Amino acid sequence: MQHWNVPKKPRSPRVLKINSGIEDGSIRISETKKTDTGFTAAEKAAMKERTKELKAQQTREQSTQAQLEKIAEFPQPDRGLAERIHAIVTATAPSLAPKLWYGMSGYAKDGKILCFFQPASKFDARYATFGFNDVAVLDDGAAWPTSFAIVELTAAVEKHIAALVARAVG
Repeated sequence: MQHWNVPKKPRSPRVLKINSGIEDGSIRISETKKTDTGFTAAEKAAMKERTKELKAQQTREQSTQAQLEKIAEFPQPDRGLAERIHAIVTATAPSLAPKLWYGMSGYAKDGKILCFFQPASKFDARYATFGFNDVAVLDDGAAWPTSFAIVELTAAVEKHIAALVARAVG
């Protein structure tokens, strides 16, 4: 018995249909098939970029809200420290995206957590901590600090944190 290889019928190109700004503000993406020649590579790239922008905008708003809600749950003095640090970081580096990170306030650069606030109550510690991850550009010789104990936010400490964040962003 002989088998013949019959070529399959070519599939129609897929097109992403994006609906945003619907009543609840969500983004919906659905696939439809297109029977003509489809979109050019430049058109596809533009659609993908716009989709990322819409998702990032929505995600940033939701992340900020989730972070502020989490800060509101902290007991004092952690809540007051976290609120001030949030204000300092967002004013100094508005490009950083607020995100919850292991239940702590984190601030991301290109999707990676750059700096974070760890409340003392998180691990029943003696002091709260403001720290930086390896994304931060704080390099200073062969060794440098990446975490700072915070017991009180004086004007000098606030100025120091703002300078560190500005330097860390690069």
